Amino acid sequence: MRSPLAAIPPLPNAWPFRPRLQQPRPVLQPSMALPVFGEGWSLFAQPGLIFGEATELGTTFGRGGITRLGEVMLRPYRRGGLVRHLNERIYASPARFAQEFLAHQALWLAGFPTVEPLGYAWRRKRWGVEGVFLTRHAACEPWPRQWVCDQETVQALKEQILALCAWGLFAPDLNATNVMIGETGHVLLLDWDRASWGGTGLFERYRARLVRSLQKLSAPQELIDELVRWEAP
Repeated sequence: MRSPLAAIPPLPNAWPFRPRLQQPRPVLQPSMALPVFGEGWSLFAQPGLIFGEATELGTTFGRGGITRLGEVMLRPYRRGGLVRHLNERIYASPARFAQEFLAHQALWLAGFPTVEPLGYAWRRKRWGVEGVFLTRHAACEPWPRQWVCDQETVQALKEQILALCAWGLFAPDLNATNVMIGETGHVLLLDWDRASWGGTGLFERYRARLVRSLQKLSAPQELIDELVRWEAP
Protein backbone atom coordinates (compact mmCIF):
# COMPACT_ATOMS: atom_id res chain seq x y z
CA MET A 1 0.00 0.00 0.00
CA ARG A 2 1.42 3.34 -1.05
CA SER A 3 2.32 6.08 1.39
CA PRO A 4 -0.77 8.02 2.56
CA LEU A 5 1.12 11.25 1.88
CA ALA A 6 2.10 10.46 -1.73
CA ALA A 7 -0.43 12.71 -3.53
CA ILE A 8 -0.55 15.71 -1.19
CA PRO A 9 0.64 19.13 -2.42
CA PRO A 10 2.89 21.28 -0.23
CA LEU A 11 1.31 23.60 2.29
CA PRO A 12 0.58 27.14 1.06
CA ASN A 13 2.56 30.12 2.22
CA ALA A 14 1.36 31.70 5.48
CA TRP A 15 -0.38 28.50 6.59
CA PRO A 16 -2.09 29.62 9.84
CA PHE A 17 -1.71 26.38 11.84
CA ARG A 18 1.30 24.77 13.49
CA PRO A 19 2.07 21.31 12.03
CA ARG A 20 1.87 18.37 14.41
CA LEU A 21 4.36 15.59 14.97
CA GLN A 22 4.26 12.61 12.65
CA GLN A 23 1.78 9.92 13.73
CA PRO A 24 2.78 6.27 14.15
CA ARG A 25 2.89 4.78 10.67
CA PRO A 26 -0.32 2.86 9.86
CA VAL A 27 0.05 -0.85 9.21
CA LEU A 28 -2.23 -3.31 7.46
CA GLN A 29 -3.63 -5.94 9.81
CA PRO A 30 -5.74 -8.60 8.03
CA SER A 31 -8.43 -10.82 9.53
CA MET A 32 -9.11 -8.60 12.52
CA ALA A 33 -12.10 -8.53 14.85
CA LEU A 34 -13.55 -5.10 15.61
CA PRO A 35 -15.60 -4.89 18.81
CA VAL A 36 -19.31 -4.48 18.04
CA PHE A 37 -18.66 -4.84 14.29
CA GLY A 38 -17.55 -8.48 14.31
CA GLU A 39 -14.90 -10.58 12.53
CA GLY A 40 -13.13 -10.54 9.19
CA TRP A 41 -11.92 -6.96 8.90
CA SER A 42 -8.76 -5.73 7.19
CA LEU A 43 -7.56 -2.89 9.41
CA PHE A 44 -5.20 -0.17 8.12
CA ALA A 45 -4.42 1.85 11.22
CA GLN A 46 -1.95 2.92 13.84
CA PRO A 47 -0.52 -0.18 15.52
CA GLY A 48 -1.51 -1.05 19.06
CA LEU A 49 -4.94 0.60 19.16
CA ILE A 50 -6.69 -0.02 22.47
CA PHE A 51 -10.45 -0.42 22.30
CA GLY A 52 -12.35 0.39 25.47
CA GLU A 53 -15.92 -0.08 26.62
CA ALA A 54 -18.50 0.23 23.83
CA THR A 55 -20.93 3.15 23.80
CA GLU A 56 -23.49 3.42 21.01
CA LEU A 57 -23.97 7.07 20.07
CA GLY A 58 -26.95 6.46 17.79
CA THR A 59 -27.90 8.63 14.84
CA THR A 60 -27.19 12.36 14.94
CA PHE A 61 -27.94 14.72 12.04
CA GLY A 62 -27.64 11.93 9.46
CA ARG A 63 -24.42 10.52 10.93
CA GLY A 64 -25.66 7.11 11.99
CA GLY A 65 -24.31 4.14 13.85
CA ILE A 66 -21.22 5.73 15.39
CA THR A 67 -19.72 3.66 18.19
CA ARG A 68 -17.28 4.85 20.84
CA LEU A 69 -14.83 2.26 22.16
CA GLY A 70 -12.95 4.10 24.89
CA GLU A 71 -10.96 6.77 23.05
CA VAL A 72 -11.57 5.25 19.60
CA MET A 73 -14.56 6.36 17.51
CA LEU A 74 -15.79 4.05 14.74
CA ARG A 75 -18.00 5.48 12.00
CA PRO A 76 -19.44 3.03 9.47
CA TYR A 77 -19.61 4.21 5.87
CA ARG A 78 -23.20 4.72 4.76
CA ARG A 79 -24.49 6.22 1.54
CA GLY A 80 -26.79 9.21 1.55
CA GLY A 81 -29.51 10.45 -0.74
CA LEU A 82 -31.86 8.21 -2.67
CA VAL A 83 -29.16 5.63 -3.38
CA ARG A 84 -29.19 4.57 0.26
CA HIS A 85 -32.54 2.85 -0.31
CA LEU A 86 -30.92 0.52 -2.84
CA ASN A 87 -27.42 0.17 -1.44
CA GLU A 88 -26.70 1.63 1.99
CA ARG A 89 -23.30 0.23 2.90
CA ILE A 90 -21.59 -1.58 0.00
CA TYR A 91 -18.77 0.01 -1.99
CA ALA A 92 -16.80 -1.40 -4.92
CA SER A 93 -13.45 -1.24 -3.11
CA PRO A 94 -11.78 0.40 -0.08
CA ALA A 95 -10.39 3.16 -2.32
CA ARG A 96 -12.88 5.74 -1.03
CA PHE A 97 -11.97 4.95 2.58
CA ALA A 98 -8.27 5.28 1.76
CA GLN A 99 -8.82 8.65 0.08
CA GLU A 100 -10.61 10.02 3.14
CA PHE A 101 -7.80 8.84 5.39
CA LEU A 102 -5.21 10.43 3.10
CA ALA A 103 -6.91 13.82 3.25
CA HIS A 104 -7.75 13.62 6.96
CA GLN A 105 -4.25 12.56 8.00
CA ALA A 106 -2.74 15.33 5.88
CA LEU A 107 -4.92 17.92 7.60
CA TRP A 108 -4.12 16.54 11.05
CA LEU A 109 -0.37 16.56 10.44
CA ALA A 110 -0.64 20.11 9.05
CA GLY A 111 -2.14 21.23 12.37
CA PHE A 112 -5.62 21.84 11.01
CA PRO A 113 -8.38 21.86 13.68
CA THR A 114 -9.91 18.40 13.28
CA VAL A 115 -10.06 15.15 15.23
CA GLU A 116 -7.13 12.75 15.03
CA PRO A 117 -7.55 10.10 12.31
CA LEU A 118 -6.49 6.61 13.38
CA GLY A 119 -7.23 4.49 10.31
CA TYR A 120 -9.94 2.63 8.43
CA ALA A 121 -11.15 -0.94 8.03
CA TRP A 122 -13.00 -2.93 5.38
CA ARG A 123 -14.35 -6.42 4.78
CA ARG A 124 -15.98 -8.25 1.93
CA LYS A 125 -19.76 -8.01 1.67
CA ARG A 126 -21.69 -9.43 -1.26
CA TRP A 127 -20.23 -7.95 -4.47
CA GLY A 128 -18.05 -5.33 -2.75
CA VAL A 129 -16.86 -4.14 0.65
CA GLU A 130 -18.21 -2.33 3.69
CA GLY A 131 -16.06 0.09 5.64
CA VAL A 132 -15.45 1.77 8.98
CA PHE A 133 -13.45 4.94 9.66
CA LEU A 134 -11.55 5.30 12.95
CA THR A 135 -10.75 8.54 14.79
CA ARG A 136 -9.77 9.52 18.31
CA HIS A 137 -12.51 10.86 20.56
CA ALA A 138 -12.60 14.61 21.08
CA ALA A 139 -14.74 16.51 23.59
CA CYS A 140 -17.01 18.40 21.19
CA GLU A 141 -20.63 18.64 20.04
CA PRO A 142 -22.21 19.20 16.61
CA TRP A 143 -22.84 22.87 15.92
CA PRO A 144 -26.62 22.42 15.39
CA ARG A 145 -27.01 21.31 19.01
CA GLN A 146 -26.14 24.75 20.32
CA TRP A 147 -25.79 27.23 17.43
CA VAL A 148 -22.96 29.27 18.84
CA CYS A 149 -23.24 32.55 16.94
CA ASP A 150 -20.58 34.75 18.48
CA GLN A 151 -18.20 36.58 16.16
CA GLU A 152 -15.16 34.65 17.39
CA THR A 153 -16.68 31.28 16.42
CA VAL A 154 -17.89 32.47 13.03
CA GLN A 155 -14.54 34.08 12.27
CA ALA A 156 -12.65 30.91 13.27
CA LEU A 157 -14.83 28.90 10.90
CA LYS A 158 -14.22 31.34 8.08
CA GLU A 159 -10.45 31.25 8.64
CA GLN A 160 -10.50 27.46 8.50
CA ILE A 161 -12.45 27.52 5.23
CA LEU A 162 -9.99 30.05 3.80
CA ALA A 163 -7.08 27.79 4.79
CA LEU A 164 -8.67 24.83 3.01
CA CYS A 165 -9.15 26.97 -0.09
CA ALA A 166 -5.57 28.20 0.01
CA TRP A 167 -4.39 24.58 0.04
CA GLY A 168 -6.81 23.73 -2.77
CA LEU A 169 -8.68 21.09 -0.78
CA PHE A 170 -12.43 20.74 -1.32
CA ALA A 171 -14.62 18.58 0.93
CA PRO A 172 -18.14 18.31 -0.57
CA ASP A 173 -19.66 16.98 2.67
CA LEU A 174 -18.56 19.92 4.80
CA ASN A 175 -21.92 21.17 6.09
CA ALA A 176 -23.05 22.57 9.44
CA THR A 177 -23.42 19.11 11.00
CA ASN A 178 -19.70 18.55 10.46
CA VAL A 179 -18.76 21.73 12.34
CA MET A 180 -18.03 20.76 15.94
CA ILE A 181 -17.77 23.09 18.92
CA GLY A 182 -15.31 22.04 21.61
CA GLU A 183 -15.77 22.44 25.34
CA THR A 184 -13.61 25.55 25.33
CA GLY A 185 -15.43 27.03 22.32
CA HIS A 186 -12.89 26.06 19.68
CA VAL A 187 -14.09 24.94 16.24
CA LEU A 188 -13.25 21.56 14.74
CA LEU A 189 -14.21 20.33 11.26
CA LEU A 190 -15.06 16.70 10.49
CA ASP A 191 -15.82 14.32 7.63
CA TRP A 192 -13.34 14.41 4.77
CA ASP A 193 -15.12 11.75 2.73
CA ARG A 194 -14.62 12.44 -1.02
CA ALA A 195 -12.29 15.37 -0.24
CA SER A 196 -9.72 16.07 -2.95
CA TRP A 197 -7.24 18.69 -4.06
CA GLY A 198 -8.02 20.83 -7.10
CA GLY A 199 -10.93 22.76 -8.59
CA THR A 200 -11.91 26.40 -8.73
CA GLY A 201 -14.26 28.69 -6.84
CA LEU A 202 -13.71 26.73 -3.65
CA PHE A 203 -14.63 29.47 -1.19
CA GLU A 204 -18.00 30.12 -2.82
CA ARG A 205 -18.73 26.38 -2.98
CA TYR A 206 -17.92 25.97 0.71
CA ARG A 207 -19.99 29.03 1.66
CA ALA A 208 -22.99 27.94 -0.39
CA ARG A 209 -22.89 24.41 1.08
CA LEU A 210 -22.79 25.76 4.64
CA VAL A 211 -25.60 28.25 4.01
CA ARG A 212 -27.85 25.54 2.53
CA SER A 213 -27.32 23.32 5.55
CA LEU A 214 -27.92 26.18 7.99
CA GLN A 215 -31.21 26.92 6.26
CA LYS A 216 -32.22 23.24 6.22
CA LEU A 217 -31.47 22.91 9.94
CA SER A 218 -33.36 26.12 10.86
CA ALA A 219 -30.29 27.89 12.21
CA PRO A 220 -30.75 31.40 13.65
CA GLN A 221 -31.32 33.88 10.82
CA GLU A 222 -28.54 36.12 12.12
CA LEU A 223 -26.10 33.25 11.62
CA ILE A 224 -27.35 32.55 8.10
CA ASP A 225 -27.11 36.25 7.24
CA GLU A 226 -23.54 36.36 8.54
CA LEU A 227 -22.41 33.54 6.24
CA VAL A 228 -24.33 34.99 3.28
CA ARG A 229 -22.24 38.13 3.70
CA TRP A 230 -18.96 36.22 3.54
CA GLU A 231 -16.83 37.34 0.61
CA ALA A 232 -13.93 35.58 -1.05
CA PRO A 233 -10.57 37.24 -0.37
